[in-house]
Amino acid sequence: MSQHLTIVNHPLVQHKLSLMREIETPTAVFRQLLRELTQLLAYEITREMPMTTKPIETPMEMMEAPTLAGRKLALVSILRAGNGMLDGVLELIPLARVGFVGLYRDEETLQPVQYYFKVPDRLDERLVIAVDPMLATGNSSVAAIDLLKGAGATNIRFLCLLAAPEGVARMKQAHPDVQIVTAALDRGLNDKGYIMPGLGDAGDRMFGTK
Repeated sequence: MSQHLTIVNHPLVQHKLSLMREIETPTAVFRQLLRELTQLLAYEITREMPMTTKPIETPMEMMEAPTLAGRKLALVSILRAGNGMLDGVLELIPLARVGFVGLYRDEETLQPVQYYFKVPDRLDERLVIAVDPMLATGNSSVAAIDLLKGAGATNIRFLCLLAAPEGVARMKQAHPDVQIVTAALDRGLNDKGYIMPGLGDAGDRMFGTK
């Protein structure tokens, strides 16, 4: 497993992902599973957050207790599907700052076009976690990371449920310093750019749209 890509093989992660893949899984259950699965993946992606200590008093005595160091983490959703992953991370880290990157694909050029960008300040002093359920072609993810780096971010990680080899390669080429954490590396993309076997369109499944 490369430093660039981490696949979380925990049994609970794999079981919940299999439930999400099933075509019969209803929208409400899909959303709940997404929240739970994101939380499990968040444990892995935050594993190396910087730590310090502070003096506290337990019921027994004073001690130097471990605590998170530095500025609060920045969690950035790549709209719209990334929003379904916010709650899972925020339950773990409720003080995280939240940002949003809005991109759509131009139907003629097939390139991502920015329509919204709002992120916390001082990104250069924060661990920045970008979230999007699918890393397919990698074009929108690369564009989002470009924008975050342009806003000053230097310590960025990318969290997704599923990745395709094409997207991982595209990200590694453009941003080799950005670690990807995912639950599965699937077979590849079909001719419409969907991950196979995948789970369909994550946004449609979580929001009940077609």
